[in-house]
Amino acid sequence: MNTTPLPSADMPGAEEPTEAELEREGDVAADFLEGLLDIADIDGDLTLDVRQSRAYVSVESEDESLRRLADPDTVQALQELTRLAVQSETGRFSRLILDIGGSRETRQRQLERLVDAAVAKLDEGASQASLPAMSSYERKLVHDVVAARGLISESYGEGADRHTVIRRR
Repeated sequence: MNTTPLPSADMPGAEEPTEAELEREGDVAADFLEGLLDIADIDGDLTLDVRQSRAYVSVESEDESLRRLADPDTVQALQELTRLAVQSETGRFSRLILDIGGSRETRQRQLERLVDAAVAKLDEGASQASLPAMSSYERKLVHDVVAARGLISESYGEGADRHTVIRRR
């Protein structure tokens, strides 16, 4: 088994993938997801896009068949499996984002509520407020929300324990 790490877009000297490479990631991801959906006998329409230097794959359905996959933990697990499939096929680290049944929009609203609760703690006199550990993508969303509200946020911790701390300027 090859244990050499794949190049990461976050590694120094790593190049951002081209639009064509991101589109290829989306195609590979779509093929993988279609296979999974077929095995699970779940109907879904896939949409591929490139957003903020990432392949973005969205799975939607007219019926309720995706409901059981739209749980945030399930979406995260499927995203990781899909990324592994893409990396295996392309040989490149993937920062692909998977959205199932609008789960990303739902999670965005949850993160905004977490930031609101943290801001309330700051309003009550706390010098800072910590949010729970979350993925790098979710921390990026939190940093964007915090910045839009005129506050400062920083990430602390390692690996799965990495979390965001919010404070006033």
